[in-house]
Amino acid sequence: MSGLNQLIIAPILLPLLTAALMLLIGEKHRWMKARLNLLSTFAGLAIAVSLLIWVRNQGQAESIGVYLPGNWAAPFGIVLVVDHLSALLLVLTGIVGSCALLFARARWDGAGASFHALFQIQLMGLYGAFLTADLFNLFVFFEVLLAASYGLLLHGSGRARVKAGLHYIAVNLFASSLFLVGAAMLYGVTGTLNMADLALKIPLVPEADRGLLHAGAAILAMAFLAKAGIWPLNFWLVPAYSSASAPVAALFAIMTKVGLYAVLRLWSLLFSGQAGASAHFGGDWLVYGGLATLAIAAVSILAAQRLERLAALSILVSAGTLLAAVGFGQPLLTGAALFYLASSTLALCALFLLAELVERSRSANEAPLEDEEGAMPSPLESLHPPKGINLDDEQKAVIGQIIPWTMAFLGLSFIACALLIIGMPPLSGFIGKLNLISALFNPQGLGMAPTQSLGAAGWVLVTLLLLSGMAALIAFGRVGIQRFWKPEERPSPLLRRYECLPIVILLSLCVFLSLKAEPLLRYTQDTAAGLQAPDAYINAVMATRPLPGPTTANAEVQP
Repeated sequence: MSGLNQLIIAPILLPLLTAALMLLIGEKHRWMKARLNLLSTFAGLAIAVSLLIWVRNQGQAESIGVYLPGNWAAPFGIVLVVDHLSALLLVLTGIVGSCALLFARARWDGAGASFHALFQIQLMGLYGAFLTADLFNLFVFFEVLLAASYGLLLHGSGRARVKAGLHYIAVNLFASSLFLVGAAMLYGVTGTLNMADLALKIPLVPEADRGLLHAGAAILAMAFLAKAGIWPLNFWLVPAYSSASAPVAALFAIMTKVGLYAVLRLWSLLFSGQAGASAHFGGDWLVYGGLATLAIAAVSILAAQRLERLAALSILVSAGTLLAAVGFGQPLLTGAALFYLASSTLALCALFLLAELVERSRSANEAPLEDEEGAMPSPLESLHPPKGINLDDEQKAVIGQIIPWTMAFLGLSFIACALLIIGMPPLSGFIGKLNLISALFNPQGLGMAPTQSLGAAGWVLVTLLLLSGMAALIAFGRVGIQRFWKPEERPSPLLRRYECLPIVILLSLCVFLSLKAEPLLRYTQDTAAGLQAPDAYINAVMATRPLPGPTTANAEVQP
């Protein structure tokens, strides 16, 4: 990876340097910080896309790039790795970050201090978590993104945000403590924290120490699963996400995937079929935990009244689906789950942004925007009905009224988000769920004999996928009727271009995923195949050698 080798560290360094520069600029030049934030975020997305294109264009065995920031060989030094899985999540992070920032530029970035610096630090933590290849630095990047998320969650103040933020901080500090305990136990048993080296050491652990190894892995998994939103450790997520400002909640839509990524990466790497007596340790718990999360979230969605809460509960539905699918440990099912992850992340991000605009329409613009420059045109007034049109008791046309285009935009966007999250055709949410169900009903593709049955867990997952979709259909239908069809006399909300553009981009990307589903499914299936056979990842990390220094190079050329 000679040409792009140095580019692996760029997604981490770029937001770090940008945040440092913003702190030097100060709050007086907020416009400059906003533009610098946009430039840096777009540049990070471009770098992520470049890494994904490189990974995709390489052969399966050569599609792993390794960078040694300290020029120390593994397992002693810091290692950054980009492969199919990390590249996919880097691109999703860049897309979500760019759209959330565009939306925030309308007014939210001025609701508190240091928004732009915290935003860049959050991106740095996310990019670093997806690139690092050792547990210690995974913990560091977890803490970086969580520290930034504490400030972003409280951005804009308010009683609800402070209350939810305190719960959010307490739970994540407890999860971080579990992370340290679990990592320390793994280090005590194996003597290493490098993920590739752990994969080599775990099969060699003596039987007397295997119980301690499994206990450490279980404690570590609890930390990741708490951050991923598994039931019953997810009580903090819905209040926190539904109380956050719209752009922050949209950015948090990708943050939950960090816990899922850590579970998938470590479980497939450390407890693969090559892990000896520890092979597939904990897989059943992932399946059962995912099914429980999916079931509880589906029931909770039926009671949701606010659109923000509906979006937060939809994150739990997505998390439960992904955890259960990953726990089966089958490439075909994991590939379908990764496609579903991409589609659901984009749809949920759009829904969080849309929720604020829809709720604004209920308040009839009682709180006007500070600066009306750039606002959308005012809605058209209903015309007087021509002769022959039926009138109601208040002399208004029963039919033939002109729908203000702002409400039409909100309504159509709401329908698109609902179709994506429910999993109805023809959008990518339907394709993701269809491939999940298809994989479950394909025993040969799951590595089983044709005579083997799906199993109780498989049937439960299929049932819950269908029932959760029906629950979401009922919930979205009810909220849609209340927000768009309920007869109320109120003007349409004023919308800014910065607020509409991100929603259009996200939904357009979901349409693009629907039209180009086959290439992405091939990519996710290749990703799942690489996770199933981690030898390429292990060999790439352990075989990377430090670059020779000037002294070494001079010594080699001397006679």
